[in-house]
Amino acid sequence: MAGGGLAGLSLALALRQGLGDGARFAVADPASSRPASTDLRASAIAAGARRLFEALGVWERVAGEAEPILAMEITDSKLGDAARPVFLSFDGEVEPGEPFAHMVPNAVLQDAMTELARARGIELLPTRVAGFTPGPAGTALRLADGAEPAASLLAACDGARSKLRALAGIGVTGWSYHQSAIVMTVGHERPHGGRAIEHFLPAGPFALLPLTGNRCSIVWTEPTEAAARLLALPRVLLRDELEQRFGLELGEIEILDAPRAFPLGFQMARAFISDRLALVGDAAHTIHPIAGQGINMGLRDVAALAEAVTDAARLGLDIGGPDVLERYQRWRRFDTLAMGAATDGLNRLFGMRSDAVRLVRDVGLGLVERLPALKSFFIRDAAGLGGQSPRLLRGEAL
Repeated sequence: MAGGGLAGLSLALALRQGLGDGARFAVADPASSRPASTDLRASAIAAGARRLFEALGVWERVAGEAEPILAMEITDSKLGDAARPVFLSFDGEVEPGEPFAHMVPNAVLQDAMTELARARGIELLPTRVAGFTPGPAGTALRLADGAEPAASLLAACDGARSKLRALAGIGVTGWSYHQSAIVMTVGHERPHGGRAIEHFLPAGPFALLPLTGNRCSIVWTEPTEAAARLLALPRVLLRDELEQRFGLELGEIEILDAPRAFPLGFQMARAFISDRLALVGDAAHTIHPIAGQGINMGLRDVAALAEAVTDAARLGLDIGGPDVLERYQRWRRFDTLAMGAATDGLNRLFGMRSDAVRLVRDVGLGLVERLPALKSFFIRDAAGLGGQSPRLLRGEAL
């Protein structure tokens, strides 16, 4: 695996489970030499992804820092509106006693998976894959530290600017949204009750996502220039701007860490595979965070690729062969394109400032609110439990 983030480590752990102790795996990432993760973000881990983590033995290591999302509310309003009526709400369970999603700090996940990977004999190489040459029997790798190992399969988990994707000659289709997501952790006086809220404002969605204790993770979307101006404000003025959007329902608020902004865009690789190469996670696709699906789409990739490889190995087939990789691509491409189109469409729809458009979309939200079967379909699909899910997403070991 090239890239030791959440996707790369999850894939290594899944393949260790599926292929057993006789197989050799390595994860190459310069960041693996760091003693602990410095990622201050938190992610919404959907039910399917949580089942994957349970099956791999990760969840028991992070459950104490995981906050269940017990309800989701969606509003559509202008910043200065006196009230923000809820047009759509979701109960937080996909099955009795199983929340739709949990919020987990990225650093907690990263550190837990790094520790587990080491315990399971997965090599963590503090270097990067500088190049590769695929052949009929395997791929010759060139690492930045000068080593030249060979592999049956190379998984590119090296992010949206994937060097391996470029070296393979795989093009991308995409565009910038000219928006940035301001991310921070906020403390508040009163308990949130496990409720997540997404305010659709003219500048972009503003999401409050519950963390353990009286804390929320904020994902605040603004045009890129506006986000830069906001982050340049003194902390007291930034807090005033935040309070306008956050509201007073949870009492006084306090910014608990250093807010950061991340540029937003859409990007889809024109192929998810090449000779003995599979693109996984952000290397294959990046989508708008409007539905909180980024990390979950990457974990769906992990579950599908691990199952395709494991099934091939048990049949005595070449795990990096074209049939195996094509199965992975077929499994993931339509789902990824559908989710990318949905998030792109939602962002564009809610970005329209016309009062007539706002009326139409609010009527549409109201109709969905009154159709429990449709709401159930949406929530199960977003949880990663729709369609023909890989075994890991069903909580089944490989």
